[in-house]
This record gives sequence, C-alpha cells and structure tokens, in this order.
Amino acid sequence: MSGSDPSVDTLGIVIETRDPERAWNAFRLGITALENDHDVSVFLLGEGVEVEHVTEEPFDVRDRMTAFTDSGGELLACGTCLEMRNSEDETACPISTMADLLEVVTTADRVVTIG
Repeated sequence: MSGSDPSVDTLGIVIETRDPERAWNAFRLGITALENDHDVSVFLLGEGVEVEHVTEEPFDVRDRMTAFTDSGGELLACGTCLEMRNSEDETACPISTMADLLEVVTTADRVVTIG
C-alpha cells in the first residue's frame, strides 16, 4: 500500500481464519473493493496463512486469492505464522513481518479483520 495515490481510498483486510466461507468472503470483499477503485492489501495472520490450501466446495479460496492478486490486490503472509506451520516454502504469498502488518493497518483508510 505504500506509495498509494492519496485520492484513492485504501482498505486493509486481515484474515485470521482458515474457515473456508469466511476466507472466501474476505477475498470477495477485496475483489469488489478493487473493482470499485480502492487499493486493497490482505494480510494473512495466524491460521489465516493456511487459506491458500483451502479448496473446500463451494468455497474455492485459492481461486479467489488468485482473482484478488490478478485484479491488483496486495497479498502478504506472516512469516512467523508460516514458519510455525512449516509452510514458508509452500506459499505463493510474499513472506512478511509485523512491520508490514503495521504499515497495512496504519496506512489504510479502513481495516477489516476477519477471524
């Protein structure tokens, strides 16, 4: 989100769950915000780092994640949370830190936590 146009509303979404429906809806919100000219960053935290592997029908979270990033959304994942799950080599998301999360929540106009 750094370097964002100050005239564009920004949204930060923190996902702290691996619940298929909640994570799926979080990415749907992000996609809708992007389609409406908002800058959006999603930060995966805690068990939220596991959503990349959730494809439980009818909630294909991986598909919505791809659509989100393809639409220009920024996707970040907590490196410590990935490390605790031995998943740091399995993620397509940039491995991030608490400093990155701090930037998301302090620079966004609005922050939504889904957990």
